[in-house]
Amino acid sequence: MYGLIDANSFYVSCEMVFRPDLRGLPAIVLSNNDGCCVAINRAAKSVGVKKFAPYFEQQHLCRRHNVQVFSSNYELYADLSAKMMQVIGRFAPEQYVYSIDESFVSFKGCVAIADLTAHCAQLRRTVWRECRLPVCVGVGETLTLAKLANHAAKQLAQYQGVCVIDNDALRIEILKSMPVDEVWGIGRKLTVKLGLLGVQTAYDLAQLAPKVARQHFSIDVERTVRELNGQICKTWDDTKADKQQIFSTRSLGKRITTRDHLHQALAKHAAIAAAKAREQGSLCKTMVVFAANSPHDPQPVYFKKVVQFTCATDDSRELCTAVSREVSNLYRSGVRYYRIGVGLIDLCPKTSVQYDLFNVPKSDPKLMKIFDSLNNRYGRDVLYIAAQGSAQHWSMRREFLSPQYTTRWSDIPTLKT
Repeated sequence: MYGLIDANSFYVSCEMVFRPDLRGLPAIVLSNNDGCCVAINRAAKSVGVKKFAPYFEQQHLCRRHNVQVFSSNYELYADLSAKMMQVIGRFAPEQYVYSIDESFVSFKGCVAIADLTAHCAQLRRTVWRECRLPVCVGVGETLTLAKLANHAAKQLAQYQGVCVIDNDALRIEILKSMPVDEVWGIGRKLTVKLGLLGVQTAYDLAQLAPKVARQHFSIDVERTVRELNGQICKTWDDTKADKQQIFSTRSLGKRITTRDHLHQALAKHAAIAAAKAREQGSLCKTMVVFAANSPHDPQPVYFKKVVQFTCATDDSRELCTAVSREVSNLYRSGVRYYRIGVGLIDLCPKTSVQYDLFNVPKSDPKLMKIFDSLNNRYGRDVLYIAAQGSAQHWSMRREFLSPQYTTRWSDIPTLKT
């Protein structure tokens, strides 16, 4: 049996951990530069706040209903996520962290667990007691059923946050109650195509012949059909495939108008992309660097340069050097840059890189390992490339940022007796 533990409105829940006085009130968390509502709790949803809608369109509604508004506090969310995952890991022999707020576990071979529902309920209570984060738990014979069970645990009150699909009758009941677009891996386009075949619910999809699913759609849909019927087809390795492209982009909190600031911003994103490549063990052969103003400006402009590396690299210094060479081709006087980014679009695994007999790689893996270890231990940009600049005036706008309660000394809460 597999379990999926998912935090409820994770970003909003993190904000409530150190603000218990706000629990029960409508609250939202905004995206980068306070653009859209990326997380809302049920109270905010009940007063009409829409998820993923621009904040400026809803700010009057938020003020009228006293909705608590927060900028994305990624430092806080990452730290609380790590603590939550540690607690979850104590309840199963195997764990796979799927995202910042989701974790799969495997109960295979756990003969000592007599009542899986009670065990998962205890997991849920422990996460709340030690982390003050509300979670729901779904358990099924396959990863897809565990995902669906988790959705039932969230949406259907009778399960009280824990749903264990351990028999066919319950499996069929839940499948019939779930629209097909709630099934893991079934997106909007697939939902429309499946509708043409009369597939409206998860149960309808489970009744589809696997060969038909493969002929009309893909092998992934066939696997989903089999998983809904209790046949294991997906593993954790399937869900964590390396990215084929890595991008670091940003809409700027303050427009860039000088060459130096553009250089600094692009260098920072090159370093971020390089760190992501190293994390998954990939090297870059081709890099894309771009800069643009807003498409809503009177004269929208977009500049892009493609850089080829003789030897594939993941070295931040080499990527930032390439950015420095291309800044002059991207900067134009009078342009107020709003969106910039760096993309690594031709990646290869370190374990199977093709070397060049006549060109020696310039990267230094040992140096980059020390570089990453220091930043992971003491915080991002404790050590950084000088081209990034020390005062980033163009950094992300976060007007509603809450304190970093667990990662910054000055923000650690104080107790008064």
